[in-house]
Amino acid sequence: MKQLMQDEEKNASATPPAETEGSTGAAGAAAEAPRNPNMKWYIIHSYSGFERKVRESLESRVQAFGLQDKIGRVLIPTESVTEVRGGKKYTSERMFYPGYVLVEMDMDDHVWHVVKSTPRVTGFVGTGQQPTPLSEEEVQNIVYRVGESKDKPKLKVKFEKNESVRITEGPFASFTGIVDEVNEDRETLKVMVTIFGRSTPVELEFGQVEKVVT
Repeated sequence: MKQLMQDEEKNASATPPAETEGSTGAAGAAAEAPRNPNMKWYIIHSYSGFERKVRESLESRVQAFGLQDKIGRVLIPTESVTEVRGGKKYTSERMFYPGYVLVEMDMDDHVWHVVKSTPRVTGFVGTGQQPTPLSEEEVQNIVYRVGESKDKPKLKVKFEKNESVRITEGPFASFTGIVDEVNEDRETLKVMVTIFGRSTPVELEFGQVEKVVT
C-alpha cells in the first residue's frame, strides 16, 4: 500500500490501461460481492480536503454515464478518533489516507477516462504504465482497519513517561499517578499510584486517564 502511494506521482498521467480480464475476491472483502465479478479496487489521488466531493462527483457520473455495472462502491477510509477535553470524551471521524479515494471498478479505456476526468481527481495510484489494483490482502487490511476503528475508536492523545495523570475510571478513579510505561499499540499505560503509602503499578487504558494540567 505504502509503495503504491509513493509511485502515484510519476504515474498520475499514465496511459489508459488495456481492459482487464479475470476476477478477484478482493472486493468481496468489503461487505458484499460486487454485481460484476471483474471489479477490482483501485486507488485514485484527489486534492486533499476534497475526498468527499470526489466521491459525490464519481457517484453522479456513474449515473450520468450508465456505468453502474462498471463502477461499484467508492470508499473513503476513515477511523474514529476520541479526544478527552475537560474530562469529557469527544469522538470524530478522521481520514487515515488523506488525498486518496478507493474505487471499485471493472477497468477499461472508457472507465479510465471517466474517472480520470472527474473534477479534483489528479490520477491513479499504480506501478508501471497502468493503475494497479489492490491485492486481496490490502483490501482486507483496509476494511479490517475501518471496522476495528468503529468498534474501538483511537484516542487522539500522547502520553509520555514520568508525566502526571489522573485516573478517571475504575476502582482507582480520582487517584493521581506517574506514567511508568506507555504501550502505543495496545493503548495502555502502566501508572505508578501511591496506595496505602506504597507506590503500586496499575495498568490502565488510555481512555481511563487524563493528563494533569499544571
